Amino acid sequence: MANEAVRQARFTGDREQLLGARVRRAQVLQYQGKADEAVVELTGCVDEARGREWTALEAFAIQNRGKVYFDTGDYENALADMTSAVFLREKLGASPAEIQAALTAVAVVQSALDAHRGTSAASGDAPGSESGLDRA
Repeated sequence: MANEAVRQARFTGDREQLLGARVRRAQVLQYQGKADEAVVELTGCVDEARGREWTALEAFAIQNRGKVYFDTGDYENALADMTSAVFLREKLGASPAEIQAALTAVAVVQSALDAHRGTSAASGDAPGSESGLDRA
């Protein structure tokens, strides 16, 4: 279904609509457990949206990439993306509710990162070093 939406958007010739379909396809990839593919697709979407100055789509793609990073335990990249999404939404003049939702996502990621760092420190890992799982 997601691939079909991308194909149809390609046929319309509307690049902005195609980019939105690609972000949604990346969401499907994430739900299918294909996180690496989703990150690659979303990174391409972020780059294209930024290059064409489609700020709303850039925020949408970067926030979704942050969700993928979060789900895979890459909290530092997730935090960077979620924070960027907040700034992009502020730039767009998003509603206070949208800004608050984006800030809540940042707080959740920050909390997970802090907990992860606490776990790493408790297990003897120095901050910034590989975790025990990375060495295995």
